[in-house]
Amino acid sequence: MLADEKSQSAINLKAAQYYFNRELSWLEFNYRVLHEALDQRTPLLERLKFTSIFSSNLDEFLMIRMSALRGQIATGASKLTPDGRTPKQQYYALKQRLQPMVQQQHQNFEQNLRPQLAAIGVNLLDYHELDREQRVYCQSYFETDVFPLLTPLGVDSGHPFPHISNLSFNLAVIVKNSQTGTVRFARIKIPENLPRFLEIPTARQDSPSDKEAIWNGIPLEQLIAHNLPEIFPGLEVQAYSFFRVTRNADFPVQESEADDLLLAIQKEVEKRHFQGFAIRLEISAFASELIHQTLREKLNLQPGDIYEIEGLLNLGDLMSLMALPLPEYKDQPWKSIVPHRLQGITRGQDLFREIRQGDLLVHHPYECFSQSVEMFLAQAALDPDVLAIKMTLYRTYCASCKSPIIKSLIDAAKAHKQVAVLVELKARFDEETNILWAKKLEEAGVHVIYGLVGLKTHTKIALVVRKEDQGIRRYVHISTGNYNPKSAKIYTDLGLFSCRQGLGKDINDLFNFLTGYSQQQTFRQLLIAPINMRDRLMKMIQREIAQVQRGYSGKIIAKMNSLVDPGIIAALYRASQAGVKIELIVRGICCLRPGIAGVSDNIRVISIVGRFLEHSRIFYFQNHGSEEVYFGSADWMPRNLDRRVETVTPIKEARLITKIKEILEINLADNRYAWELQADGTYLQRSPKPGEAEYSAQHVFMDQLRVQAKGHL
Repeated sequence: MLADEKSQSAINLKAAQYYFNRELSWLEFNYRVLHEALDQRTPLLERLKFTSIFSSNLDEFLMIRMSALRGQIATGASKLTPDGRTPKQQYYALKQRLQPMVQQQHQNFEQNLRPQLAAIGVNLLDYHELDREQRVYCQSYFETDVFPLLTPLGVDSGHPFPHISNLSFNLAVIVKNSQTGTVRFARIKIPENLPRFLEIPTARQDSPSDKEAIWNGIPLEQLIAHNLPEIFPGLEVQAYSFFRVTRNADFPVQESEADDLLLAIQKEVEKRHFQGFAIRLEISAFASELIHQTLREKLNLQPGDIYEIEGLLNLGDLMSLMALPLPEYKDQPWKSIVPHRLQGITRGQDLFREIRQGDLLVHHPYECFSQSVEMFLAQAALDPDVLAIKMTLYRTYCASCKSPIIKSLIDAAKAHKQVAVLVELKARFDEETNILWAKKLEEAGVHVIYGLVGLKTHTKIALVVRKEDQGIRRYVHISTGNYNPKSAKIYTDLGLFSCRQGLGKDINDLFNFLTGYSQQQTFRQLLIAPINMRDRLMKMIQREIAQVQRGYSGKIIAKMNSLVDPGIIAALYRASQAGVKIELIVRGICCLRPGIAGVSDNIRVISIVGRFLEHSRIFYFQNHGSEEVYFGSADWMPRNLDRRVETVTPIKEARLITKIKEILEINLADNRYAWELQADGTYLQRSPKPGEAEYSAQHVFMDQLRVQAKGHL
C-alpha cells in the first residue's frame, strides 16, 4: 500500500468534521431562495414571489424541524448528529442564523421592493397615506365587510387568555377604562376569509401619480387598527400591535396503536392548529412593553423566540400580488410543449401503441403534463381493453380544484375496471386534501389503500393492465414527481412510460407489496426502498472505486433534492479518495463537505435555485463505458432509503441514456442560477467568466423545446 493510501485509510470518515449540519444546511438553501428576492436581475414581481416562498418555507421549518429540536431539548435528549451537535447546540445555532436572515428579508421588502413597486404604479399604502375619499371607501368596506367578522377577546379574571391558533394573524390591543382606570389586554384575530390586501380605487383623478397608478391597496390589519375606537367604544385605546404565532405541528401518528389510520390522521391534523406549543412570535417592532410581556408570558416564549418586525408582517401573503396584470415584471410565460412523439396523439387515438414503439421520456414542466401523464390515465379509463389501473398518490391536487387524474380514476371505476389507488395520508400538510380525495375515490368504487404502517409511501408510479391480441400487457409510468397538475407546472421532473416486461412485473409485485401482505424481497430491475435500494447504491459506488483501482476512470453524477445519509456520504468519500470524479447537483440540504484534501477533493457540489423548483432525482454511473442511468422518487436521506417506499428505475435505451446525460451536463454548466458549495459550508453563486455568456440550464431546456416545436409545426 502506498503512503498516501495508508494515510487515507487511516482517516475516520465518520468524524464530525466531515459533515455539515442538516438543519443549518436547510437554512442556507432557504437563503438561496431569499437571494432571488434580493437579486435585481430577478423580475420585480418574481422577487415578491421568492419573498413569499422564503416565508412559507420558514413557517414549515419552524413548525417541524425547530419544534422537533425544542421537544428533544425538553426531554433531555443528547444524541449527537453526524456533525457532532446536541439538540440544544443545533437549536441555538439555528436561531443565531435565523434572526439576521429574517431581518434582511423585511429590510429588502420595505427599503427596496415596496418603493420599486410604487415606482411602477403598484402602491401598497399605509393608512396614513390615504386621502379623504380613499378613507371614506375603506371605512365603508370596514363597516359592511370587516366589522361583522371581528370578535375582540378581552383578558381578565372571567375571560382567560385566548388560544392563539397556529399561523393566525392577530391584533393585540391595550385598552383603558377611563372611569375605573383599569387597563386590559385584548386580542382580535384578523379574518382569514378576507383578502389580506384591500384594493382601493384611485381617488384623485387629477393627480399625475394617480393617473399612473395600476393598483392601490392597504393591508387589512391597518384598516382594523385604525377603527379600534369603533370596536372598543367607551374605552381608550392606549396601544396596539400586530402579531403572528407559529406552533409545533410535528405530531407523529402512533400507527401501530391506531385502529383506523384515517381517523388517527384526522385527529393529529386537528392538533396542529391549536395544541402545539408556540415556537415563534412575530410582532411589530413598535409593540409596547406591556403587549410584549403579555404575549411572551402567555405563550411561554424566550426572548430568542421573538422576532420584532419593522414594517409589514406575514410576507407570505405577497404571493397574491403575482396576480397583477404586469407581464413585463414577471418571468416570460412558459407554455409546456407536447412531447414530440405525442404530438399526433389526441385522447381518441392510441397512446399505448406509441409506448410499444419504445420507452418514452418526458421532462416537466418543459414538456406538457396534461398531454402525457393525464392523457395516459384518461385513455386508460376510456379504453375498453384496459382491465385495471393501479397508482400511488402522494400529494394530490387542492381540495377545491378539479383534478383530471382523479376524474380519470373515477371514470375507470364507473366503467367497471379494477382501480386500486394508494393515497398516502401521511404526506405532511396535505393530509386533509388527501383524505378528501380518498373518500371521493372510495365513493366511486375505487379500492383505496391508506398506506403502510411504519412506512410512508413516497414512490410515484402508475400501472395500466391491458388485454391485447398477444395477451395481457402492462404499461407503466414511473416519475420523480407527484401526480399533481399544479406542481407539474413549476417543478422540474422526469417521467418514463414503458411496457418493458421486467418493469411491468416489478411494478405489479410492488403494488402487491403495497396493497396486500407480500414480502417481496427481489426485483428484476427496480431499486425499491427500503428493500434493495441502499444496498444497490452502495454496490454501484463501490463498482466505480473498483474500476479506478483497475486503472480505469470512474465517474458518478447525482442530482437530488437532499443529500443527508451518512452511509452514502462516507461511500462517496471513499470513492473520491480512490480517484472517482463525483459531480453532485443538490438543490437543498447537503451534509457532505466537498473539497477536503485527501477526503473529498474529487467531489464538486452545486445547487440550482431558479424559476422552477429542481425536483428530479437522477443517478449516473460511468461503469467503465457500460453507463447506467437511474431516476426516481428517492433522495439520499435515511428517511428515503430506510423509512419510505421509494422507486428508482434503470434507463435501458441508449438514446434515453444520452438524453438524461445531456440534462445532467446542462445543469452542471449553469452559470446563472447555480451555487457552488465550499468546504467551509458557504455557497458562492456562479457568474459568467470574462467573455462568457450567461447560461441558465432552465432557459436552455425551454429554448431547446421552442426550437423543437417550431421544427415540427
